[in-house]
Amino acid sequence: MKQAFIVIYTLLLIGECSFSQDPWKLTAAQIDATNYYGITVANGMIGIVSSPEPFKVKEVVLAGAYDLYGRGRVSNFLRSFNLLNMYLDIDGRRIDARSITGFKQELDMRHATFTASFEYGDKAVISYTYCSLRQLPFTVLMNVSILAQKDISITGASVMEAPDALKDVQNYYNEIDRPHVVLGLLTSAARSPTGKLLMCASNTFLFGEPHGQEPKVIHEMWDNNMHLMKFTRRIKEGERYSFSIAGTSITSAHHNDPLNEAERLTIFARLEGRDRLLKFHQQAWDSLWRSDIIIDGDAQAQQDVHSMMYHLYSFVREGTALSPSPMGLSGLGYNGHVFWDAELWMYPALLMLHPELAKSMIEYRFQRLEAARQNAFAKGYKGAMFPWESAETGVEETPVWALSGPFEHHITADVAIAAWNYYAVTQDKQWLREKGFPILSATADFWASRVERNGPGQYDIKNVVAADEWAENVDNNAWTNAAAKAVLNYATDAAGLLGVKPNADWKVVAQNIPILKLDNGVTREHATYNGEGIKQGDVNLLAYPLKEVSDPKQIKKDLEYYETRVPTEGTPAMTQAIFALLYARIGDGDKAFHFFQDAYVPNLNPPLRVIAETKGGTNPYFATGAGGILQSLLMGFGGLEITPTGITQVKSALPKHWKKLTLTGIGIENKTFVVK
Repeated sequence: MKQAFIVIYTLLLIGECSFSQDPWKLTAAQIDATNYYGITVANGMIGIVSSPEPFKVKEVVLAGAYDLYGRGRVSNFLRSFNLLNMYLDIDGRRIDARSITGFKQELDMRHATFTASFEYGDKAVISYTYCSLRQLPFTVLMNVSILAQKDISITGASVMEAPDALKDVQNYYNEIDRPHVVLGLLTSAARSPTGKLLMCASNTFLFGEPHGQEPKVIHEMWDNNMHLMKFTRRIKEGERYSFSIAGTSITSAHHNDPLNEAERLTIFARLEGRDRLLKFHQQAWDSLWRSDIIIDGDAQAQQDVHSMMYHLYSFVREGTALSPSPMGLSGLGYNGHVFWDAELWMYPALLMLHPELAKSMIEYRFQRLEAARQNAFAKGYKGAMFPWESAETGVEETPVWALSGPFEHHITADVAIAAWNYYAVTQDKQWLREKGFPILSATADFWASRVERNGPGQYDIKNVVAADEWAENVDNNAWTNAAAKAVLNYATDAAGLLGVKPNADWKVVAQNIPILKLDNGVTREHATYNGEGIKQGDVNLLAYPLKEVSDPKQIKKDLEYYETRVPTEGTPAMTQAIFALLYARIGDGDKAFHFFQDAYVPNLNPPLRVIAETKGGTNPYFATGAGGILQSLLMGFGGLEITPTGITQVKSALPKHWKKLTLTGIGIENKTFVVK
């Protein structure tokens, strides 16, 4: 039944999208505003979400910009000024969705650009393309192209409007006149809801005419929350005319002087010019795509996998201390907070493909280690206890009505496992000494104090929310116990590598944490588990990413039991991804492929195949699910394995119709692995 549903759902999506399974381009030829889910272009710092309206973007999201407002009395991502909203008049009439034909949208994943095109009656063929510039973290660029089919007059305007939550809005227009350039800056600044942050944005036109022949730019102030700059130009029949808008958004969380810096960065972009901006942007994305997953024999899977990789690459940025939320930079989902979704689901795939991106994510945790120590202290434990939901400061940010905040303690093990794996992949002993071991030792101390010592083999971990979040306040949860055990062993191993004497208690505790079994020999999810439905993977994670369960017969027994406990709807995508990974590893490629598809195909939303969190869900883009599915390819079908001495490859199975799987640019040595 599930497989039939996947096939039908895929056919429906194909009907809504006129794509040809181009491995690099997602195309929608029919835009239905009533059934539209935007797709994101981002550079790891600023995300732009598409709209079904021409010349509009739905959302601009800036990483690391939080304030206390809205849901749950906790911090939330701030909406940024909408840098790219504009309007275009032709012969005095405003273009909108009702006045155009042939509206088409396309995402070029290879170079992270979004293009929309359409016809305006018999007067013009118009397209616009925008991107978040990969080489400039706070800057975006849009290019507009108009092919006149008659003599026409155009008026183009860039509109700067403050989001509702911001206050004390200040608008500015500044024109800089030099002998070689005239530059107009449309700038806005506002305070975040509590006044904590100053958010600023600035943009400018880039014209192609020689200096002195550019259109005259006029500034209009509409009200305190909106102002614009515009120009008018005549275009002759057959003439193609182009102009661009470059803009910057930045806050006091990113820079001590965001107002002036927003204008400086916009000036920099303006004087670099469109061609150089695009050249360096494309070069940066070409470098990212040296690490690729290539499927021979399944064009649709190839396109979908590129979309998953594209989104993870877009949501994380090297050289930062930022980590993605479950929805990345695609909106305000989950308040922009960081969960285990980062360490356990997105991070391993990025660690294989681009360790420098993964490094930013673990740096995020390292810089919040002191907050984790304070959290442990407040709960009566030793060491460091990471919060279930984390934002800017690293304190607990889970809304109080969710029991996961006080009780979902496995996050502390998830962070430490990520730290150990960063060392294992990079073999960077200096990093291990300076950052990895402080995380590992502090989290090991936490687990040594967290267990209740009830005799040999009974160092129990009681009263937790399981990785399967429907199991609240249970004892001896499989994933929590196994992950804690792994951390205690990793901390001991790391100490040995560094020539540091480990705490002898770590090993003792690890050897006495129980992993429970049901009477039928299946690994038991927790002490009172008796076959109930599960929200997400828990027991099966003991086989991967841990090796707590390593016997293929036991892995299969646990799979066959728990795969029947997952409802057909309402559960997140990554559970089926783990089933796919493990079936590929035990040699059942076709069953692995069933779960590979079941993990995401029923979750796709039109018109550009964005993944929602659940089957039929409406909250894309679910980067957590994408990370899990990419792991099913890299570590499942691809057989990659993280060992204490680096990356190796173990035996795995492909679906029958896949001819070959090629993994390029893997690890710090950029190796290539092939499975046929």
